[in-house]
Order: sequence, then C-alpha cells, then structure tokens
Amino acid sequence: MLKIEQEIWNDGYEYIACIDEVGRGCLAGDVVACAIVMPKDILIDGVKDSKKVSPKNREKLYDIIHEKAIAVGIGSVDNNTIDEINIRKSTHLAMKKAIENLRTKEGKKIVPNMLLIDAEKIDIDIEQRSIIKGDAKCHGIAAASIIAKVYRDRTIVELSEVYSGYAFEKNKGYGTKEHREALKELGPTPIHRMTFLKNIL
Repeated sequence: MLKIEQEIWNDGYEYIACIDEVGRGCLAGDVVACAIVMPKDILIDGVKDSKKVSPKNREKLYDIIHEKAIAVGIGSVDNNTIDEINIRKSTHLAMKKAIENLRTKEGKKIVPNMLLIDAEKIDIDIEQRSIIKGDAKCHGIAAASIIAKVYRDRTIVELSEVYSGYAFEKNKGYGTKEHREALKELGPTPIHRMTFLKNIL
C-alpha cells in the first residue's frame, strides 16, 4: 500500500497529497473530497478502501488518521452546484477545495508538490498522477477515502433530522428502494440533486 508513495518520496517530493471523493452517485447532499498529506513510512493498520471498512472501524480510523496526518483538507460542493455544472466538474471542484484547505493540526497551510488522485485528473498547477483503483492500491488515497466518507456520513445524518422520511441516516443520500419510494411520496427536499431524479420522478 506504500509502494506508490515510496517511489515518489525517493524522487525527492516532500508533500504528497492523496485525494479521494465520496457521494458522487448520491441523489441528495454534497459531493465531498478529502486531500491528505501523510508522514513518510507510516502505515496505519486497517486503512483500505472506505467501502470495505465497517462504519464502526471507519469512525475509529478517522480519529487515528487525523492524529497521524501532517495535513488534512476537506472540500465539498452542494447539490445546487452539482445541478448547475454537473457531477464530474463538481467532483473536481471539491478536490481543488480540499487541496486549498490542507492544514496542519496547528492551522498551518500546506502546499503539496505532488497529487495522487483516485482515477481523476484535475485542472490545477501541481504535478499529479491519476491512480486507477487508487483507494485499493495507495495507503494515502485509502486514508483520504475514509476521512471523506466519515465526514460526509456525519453531515447527512445531521440533515436526516431536518428532512425526515427519507431515511438519510441509513442510506446517506444514495438511491435505495426506501429512498426512491419516499421521493415519490414526499417529493424532493432542498438538498436533492434534481438532475439525478429525472428517472424517479
């Protein structure tokens, strides 16, 4: 899991920002990206693609990753912007925001000199590599996927108290059967992505 980063560190790059997003396929809520700079040679046990980690373990790893990381940045783009510019552009925008928001625990801004991005390339003036299935191959991208997932899940669970009836606390905004049926019955909320609902409504 550290092979990719190790080669880049050996080439003299100091700050590698690993980036992943979550919520791309949801019907409701923001798309969220995390950028993370990890120290050299640190491998956190249990860190892998967030989809393969149980919610309970993700919560534990979230705290451990935050503790060990040099810097963490979160970027999110709301449903209205997603409807306006499309999900791919919104995902790239969330990734750029995450890079701009990279901060140490003390609040110091970190500017990376290499980006490792899960299966994407973004328009930014920093050297980057797109890693296909990066969350399964690269420790830093897997760590970013866990941070993004927990951050987004917590946000949408809070919103489930504002918009009841859609089971956001369970489906996290994804288009489950229960969620689709609620949409037909109750209609969309202000956090739904209208461009995603055409086939349902």
